[in-house]
Parts: sequence; structure tokens; C-alpha cells
Amino acid sequence: MERNNKARLLIFLSTAGLAVSVLLGLCLGASNIRPAVLLATLAAGKPDDFLYRILLTVRLPRVTAALLAGSALAVSGAIIQSVLNNPLASPNIIGVNAGAGLLVLLASAFLPPDPLALPLSAFSGALLACLLVLAIAMTGRLSRVLLVLTGFAVNSMFSAGMNTVMILYPDAYVGAGNFLVGGLSFVTPNVLVYPSAFIAAGVLMAQLGSKGLNILNLGADNAKALGMNVNACRCAYLAIAAILAGAAVSFAGMIGFVGLLVPHGVKLVIGQDNRFVIPASALTGGMFVILCDLLARTVFLPYELPVGILMSFIGGPFFLYLILKNRRKE
Repeated sequence: MERNNKARLLIFLSTAGLAVSVLLGLCLGASNIRPAVLLATLAAGKPDDFLYRILLTVRLPRVTAALLAGSALAVSGAIIQSVLNNPLASPNIIGVNAGAGLLVLLASAFLPPDPLALPLSAFSGALLACLLVLAIAMTGRLSRVLLVLTGFAVNSMFSAGMNTVMILYPDAYVGAGNFLVGGLSFVTPNVLVYPSAFIAAGVLMAQLGSKGLNILNLGADNAKALGMNVNACRCAYLAIAAILAGAAVSFAGMIGFVGLLVPHGVKLVIGQDNRFVIPASALTGGMFVILCDLLARTVFLPYELPVGILMSFIGGPFFLYLILKNRRKE
């Protein structure tokens, strides 16, 4: 009961923190806007007002993109960790982001422009990477560290494919450099329409399936004893994780470590119950990426750092710590 109360408190605090981070993301930047002026400008809704145009075409899409990407990657990471029963797993580490990125570049190179092309291609690549890692994991009893190394191998293969596409078709993706490191500088409202629908559906499906994830957390043998078709459920949950990670990659690029840091932090506070981990990860992930993006675009003014670089600075040392910690346990 105490654990449930902690979970509800974390969800409440994450919701409040998310609201504050959205306000900060809209108010702070190259030029700061007071909250009262912000609200008055949005309430007036004058299309010819310069400040209104800046808010509607630059800051609001960017904050929305950060919220969507953070929530999607955090929930995707929570699912992958439960399915693989491995706290070291996350979308960027096992190659999910790279798989999505490869298919996005291929779609940009060979398919005619279509609003649905990038989200569907990203989902296909993310799902391919998920299933490949799962197939390798099911061939034998791999340790957590070996499973992560397998993911690194898959990640390197897809990354090599991405580099090949960009060399042969240099115009395949506008702003490919920003895409590869993960950034939100060029996000526009129309780009977010379809990915936001995929992300909303993915988070909802993850929440509805949270009890099944809890059963998978017990281990394959216990899950089978409880009547679960483990392989089918793993594939279904990985498809949800692929929808989320693929949709995020389609507009935010290769932002890494959100799916590792956020679920891990949430579970340290409230435990392994995915009924609470999923919503807490979605809220905390959105808040985390908004604040990181805010730091990346304000700390080095007049220059701007892609948020993916800042994530790597934060997530790299944390990942090394987790590897050493799990290595000692094994």
C-alpha cells in the first residue's frame, strides 16, 4: 500500500513538473517572455503579432515535440526492459533507434513524399531491430551484459546502413546531421500530426497491457505457469515499443538514453509495478526531454546544442555505472 501511495505521489509530482517545464520551455529562449505576456499573447491570438507567430511556429512545436519524444522513448524503454528482463536495455542501446533511423533514411531516399511514410518506416525499422534482438536472446541463456553487447552489434549494423544511405544519397534527409545526433530545431507542427497519434495509441496500449508486463517480469517459466503465451506476448509488447520509438525517431532523430535513464529512475522510486511505471515514465520522460532541450538551447547562447548530444553526456556515464553494477552482481 505504501508503494502505491509513493507511485501516486510521483505521478502527481511528475504532472506538476511537466506543466512547469512546458511553461519554462515556452518562456525561455534566445529572448525571454514573462508568463503573463505569454498567456496574454496566446489569449489574444493575433496571427499578425510577431510574438504570437514565434510561439505558435517555433516554441510550441518544439516543446510539444520534446514532450512527445520523451514520453514515447521512456515508455518504450520501460517495455523493452520488462520484455527482455534486463535493466540495461533501452531503444538506443539495443539498436531500435538505429533500425528506425535506417528505414527513415531509405524512405526519404526512395519513397515519394507522404506524411505517413516516415512514421510507418520508422516503426518498421524499430520493430525489425526489436525482433532481431529478441530472436538472438531466445537462442540461448545470455547474461544481461552479453544481451546488451548483442544489441550493440545490431545497432552498429543499422548505423552502418544509415551511413551508406547518406553517402550514396546525400539529400535523403534534410538536416541529416541534426537527425543523427537527435535534435528538435527543425520540428514543425505538420510533422507532428501522425507521430503524435502513434505515440498516444502506443502509450495507451502499454498502459492497458501493464499487467501482462508485470507477469513477464516474473520470468518466462513463471509466466508460462500462469498461462501466458510468452513468445506471442513478447512480440506484441515489442511491437508497441517499436511504435513508440519509431514515432519519436521520425521527427526527433536519434535521441538516446531517455529510455534507459527515465524508467530506471522511476523504478528506483516506486518499484517494478508497470501499472504505475508506464504513466510515471511517460510524464517524467516528457519533462526530462523538455528541460534538457531547454538547457541545450539556452546555456550556450547564441549557439545551440542538439539535445541528443546533451543526452549522451548525461546517459553515457550512467550506462557505464549500470554495466559495472550488473557485472558485479553476475
